[in-house]
Amino acid sequence: MMTVAEKTEAAARTDDGRKRTVDLLARAETQELLAAWDALAEKPVVQPVRGPETGLVMVRGRIGGGGAPFNLGEVTVTRATVRLASGSVGHAQALGTNSEKARLSAIFDALWQEEATKGFVEEKLLSPIVQRIADDTNRKAEETAATRVDFFTMVRGDN
Repeated sequence: MMTVAEKTEAAARTDDGRKRTVDLLARAETQELLAAWDALAEKPVVQPVRGPETGLVMVRGRIGGGGAPFNLGEVTVTRATVRLASGSVGHAQALGTNSEKARLSAIFDALWQEEATKGFVEEKLLSPIVQRIADDTNRKAEETAATRVDFFTMVRGDN
C-alpha cells in the first residue's frame, strides 16, 4: 500500500507528464494529429463535452521580461473537451480557429491518460512532435549563427 507521500509524488509525476502532453498537443500541427489518428488501430468512441469553441484570450506581457505586466492584446483560441467511452476526459486548447485540431488534441489527451493507449500516443505522436520542435530550434539557431558578425578592435601602433 502506498503512503500519502508516495501518492502525492506519483500524482506530481503524472501532472508533470500531463502538462508536457498538453503542451506538446497545443504545439502539434493538424497533419501530425491526423496522421496519428489514421494510424490508430481502434478508433475510440468520443462524446463531446464542450466545444470545440473559439474565443479570445488576453495576452499579457512584461517590458524587458521583468517589468510590470501589461495587456498586450487578444489572441484567438479554440478549446475542446471530450469524454471517451472508457470515461477518460481530455482537454485541449490551440491558438487559432482550427476546431479539428482542438478536437483531435483533446482526444489524444484522453488517450494518453489510459494505460492501453499511452504508449501509442507517446511513440506515434508526441515523440515526432518533440523531434520536429528540436529540428526547428536547431535550424533557427544555424540560420542565426550564419548571420553573426564578430566585431574586433584593431590597435594602431601610434596611440
